Amino acid sequence: MNRTLTEEELAGWFATGCKPADQWRIGTEHEKIGFCIDTLRPLPYEGERSIRHLLEKVSEHDWQPVLEEGKPIALTRDHASITLEPGGQLELSGAPLASIHETCAETTDHLTLLREITRTLGIGFLGLGFQPKWRREDVPWMPKARYAVMRNYMPKVGGMGLDMMLRTATVQANLDFSSEADMAKKMRIGICLQPLITALYAASPFVDGKPSGWLSARAACWLDTDPDRTGVPACVFEEGFGFGAWMEWLLDVPMYFVVREGKYVDCAGASFRDFLAGKLRQLPGQYPTMEDWELHASTVFPEVRLKRYLEMRGADAGPWPWICSLSALWKGLLYDGQALEKAWEMVADWTHAEVVALRHAVPRTALATRFRDTTVLSLCEEMLDIARNGLANIHFVNCQGETEERFLAPVIGAVESGQTQAERWLAAYHGPWRGKIDPIFTEAMHL
Repeated sequence: MNRTLTEEELAGWFATGCKPADQWRIGTEHEKIGFCIDTLRPLPYEGERSIRHLLEKVSEHDWQPVLEEGKPIALTRDHASITLEPGGQLELSGAPLASIHETCAETTDHLTLLREITRTLGIGFLGLGFQPKWRREDVPWMPKARYAVMRNYMPKVGGMGLDMMLRTATVQANLDFSSEADMAKKMRIGICLQPLITALYAASPFVDGKPSGWLSARAACWLDTDPDRTGVPACVFEEGFGFGAWMEWLLDVPMYFVVREGKYVDCAGASFRDFLAGKLRQLPGQYPTMEDWELHASTVFPEVRLKRYLEMRGADAGPWPWICSLSALWKGLLYDGQALEKAWEMVADWTHAEVVALRHAVPRTALATRFRDTTVLSLCEEMLDIARNGLANIHFVNCQGETEERFLAPVIGAVESGQTQAERWLAAYHGPWRGKIDPIFTEAMHL
């Protein structure tokens, strides 16, 4: 490229995601932590019982392999993909779908196929937010070039970045917006409610084989991971927030890398603003392409991330029913006009400082966390009531006449009991498990 991109073009890339409401879809991404059934050890990349062998087996079912240096590192099919996180966590990035009924079918098909394949390989997958038994040093790295850059850079900008990469797992919901104003409102609501989601979905109380003091060790990792690109961007709370403000924030986030001729060029810590001026040390005289900008936009990890859609990123991975519940919850909150306004009224006067403080508190105390003159549990009750009404108004039914409200069952149960999945596992650890961690590999396994 012989000219630089303009700021209007950079901001305009986000605007290309705007869609009318009748074209809104929802995507669901969920990660799983693999292990060998007999030893409980993490899966290596190579070998008879390995991530590579699993990907090769899955590719026999109409999934197309994606290779890096001749090695399969992902699979694609019908606008969905199966990818690898740094420590071998297997992620399904689901297709954009019209209903949670379709999301449930997609998730069920995926986990059923994995169950059939892994049964013969002696492999299992955990639905929780943090590797419960093995140390960071015990987890093999996956052979992806981008992770090599991040592995070198992370210890320079935080104490838990490598743990985040190797030992955490999450569920994520992706949502559309109709305009810049619609994006801004949904982003603000999402950022404010994300600590409630973290609390409600807390499912990672164990680290190194014992209780950690956290209910979400996954969320705790993010509190000490590269503050330049994580957390709660203040710009979201500023008057007039929109695509341009997000672009400005993103320009100030240090780069990781660019791709040239299929190879990752390590630019960790460099300035994208310098790149726009043709002054990137690693590529002197070169200007970024829109693909470079899109890649850079994917290397920030705030609680809600804007691309050409919104990514809600605050939940621990959990047992099977919890996967679809997250997308159902966010759809109910943000895809019905009345619910959207109710959610806005709920959080409109929350400040940036309050949300930051709440984000730091909920990994330890979850639903019991105090906020102003109430508790996160009470706020979750309010949030859930808004979502239920939103899904009722949308009234998307399947062939059995069931609405999408049924997918909220796990979170309804948690709110009614006042107890997270993490607390239920802790009670078992101190009770019938008799202080042993190994039973979690049965209790949390995707069967």
